[in-house]
Amino acid sequence: MPFFPLFAKNQIVAPPGFNRWKVPPASIAIHLCIGSVYAWSNFNPALIKAMGVVAPAPGDWSLGSVVWIFSVAIVCLGLSAAFAGNWLERVGPRAVGSIAAVCWGGGFLIGALGIWLHQLWLLYLGYGVIGGIGLGLGYVSPVSTLIKWFPDRRGMAAGMAIMGFGGGAIIGAPLNDFLIDYFYRMPQYLGPQEVVKPQLTNTGLFAVTESGERPVTVISEQEAARISARTKPGVYVVGTGSTGVAEAFVALGIGYFLVMIVAAFSYRIPADDWKPADWTPENAPSAARRMISQGTVDATRALQTPQFYLLWIVLCFNVTAGIGVLGVAKTMMTEIFGSTLPEIVTAKFAGRFVLAIGIFNMIGRFFWASASDQLGRQRTYMLYFLLGIPLYLSLPLFAAQQSAFPSIVWLAGFYISTMLIFTMYGGGFATIPAYIADLFGTKYVGGIHGRLLTAWSVAGVLGPWAITSLRESSLKHALRELAKNVDPMKFAEAFGGSLDQLDILVANKTVTLSKLMLIAPAGTMNPSATLYNSTMYLMAGLLAIACIANALIFPVHAKHHLPK
Repeated sequence: MPFFPLFAKNQIVAPPGFNRWKVPPASIAIHLCIGSVYAWSNFNPALIKAMGVVAPAPGDWSLGSVVWIFSVAIVCLGLSAAFAGNWLERVGPRAVGSIAAVCWGGGFLIGALGIWLHQLWLLYLGYGVIGGIGLGLGYVSPVSTLIKWFPDRRGMAAGMAIMGFGGGAIIGAPLNDFLIDYFYRMPQYLGPQEVVKPQLTNTGLFAVTESGERPVTVISEQEAARISARTKPGVYVVGTGSTGVAEAFVALGIGYFLVMIVAAFSYRIPADDWKPADWTPENAPSAARRMISQGTVDATRALQTPQFYLLWIVLCFNVTAGIGVLGVAKTMMTEIFGSTLPEIVTAKFAGRFVLAIGIFNMIGRFFWASASDQLGRQRTYMLYFLLGIPLYLSLPLFAAQQSAFPSIVWLAGFYISTMLIFTMYGGGFATIPAYIADLFGTKYVGGIHGRLLTAWSVAGVLGPWAITSLRESSLKHALRELAKNVDPMKFAEAFGGSLDQLDILVANKTVTLSKLMLIAPAGTMNPSATLYNSTMYLMAGLLAIACIANALIFPVHAKHHLPK
């Protein structure tokens, strides 16, 4: 039961003659707020140098450790949605939406505390677990509500709600960048490297200052230029200054809470006997009508059908293929094209790449879900997979060509393929609630959809694990191979240690791929562009499996229908 009568389900039943088009704005507003999770990769560059500020320092978190925060949030989204689906049907969307606002906004505030204290577990607890619960609660309430209001346009209804989730990065990405830049403070500068002469130890670089020996980090002229035109190359004191990310978390947490709580109180639900005027399921196009059930299956019985598990595989592998890329989108663009096209692929360009993903993700959610009302859900999913497989396979091709023959043409091809992929990634999310309603009926969409979203939880682990582990393996191999071609004297001069100490220098973040390339022989091919190739091949294979699962889906047998 709700905590007090203001949240009761019977308080938000719409009166006769209520205009159903008043409901979508509240649904879209909540999904826009929680959809900002798709802009997580904008936080990565700041989080991995929270101590060093201008460059990663030995005490800083690795990319692999912060990428998993996004995964934990998605896992908690799926698990909380599985619980919240049935609960939503009992208490109504206002109560669920309000708790979602508290969890999502509060998760940011706890995460900010974790960044300030440099306690990674607090960041996982706040943004990952509590924020992830807010994601799940906020995700299911708009979808179920809109499908009940639009049984005649199920795909469009789901597309409207979930369009907001995909579009969250459109607002979130530039907002994250703006707030991080606004709160950014440079660390203490000690001087050029040749003047300060920091000393290498097993725990990193240290320099003698007026306050004693301090840990420091060093940036090159190229790295300084990427920060700003006024940034000086040289030695900076670790633990001074601020990347601005903690302060940004505080501002975002408060802002998202306020928007979501207002939207939750704007919800209305239709009466049990309400339906659009002059509408029956027979009015649907023939392609869509083939899968539309004339009976109702509840959430418990749905688990006894093969259709539920085939849909689970379809959703899981479609999401896995895209979600790993989402978590590292900004980093991936910089690594593949940043060194060969530095005048084009700047930090701002990479941030806009994430923004563009959000735009096409949002467009795909509404376009493909609406198209599925005419094409049918099964045919729409077949298009996702038959087009997605060659698109994923094209990304390593563009990256390899860029490494061998740098050109803006390969960047354009990579960019276009990625955007097309994410229209179908978003479309897959938006089409699944209508697919559920077709197969199992509309009454228990919330409960079944919530349980199906456990596939998202699995994908939230599988996708980032695949992309980070495969990238890490490729990176280690590339560093070892590149170091073999570097002059030992130049290496010692640049990094303060010998080639025998390569592993220690890499672990301390003193040696990076970009820094090694600065002292590599002329004509050496930059391996950065190939770090993600094996991942893309794996994603294409997962889509092929999902394609087979989708082809096996057929209408639910009448034995699973509830008695009328």
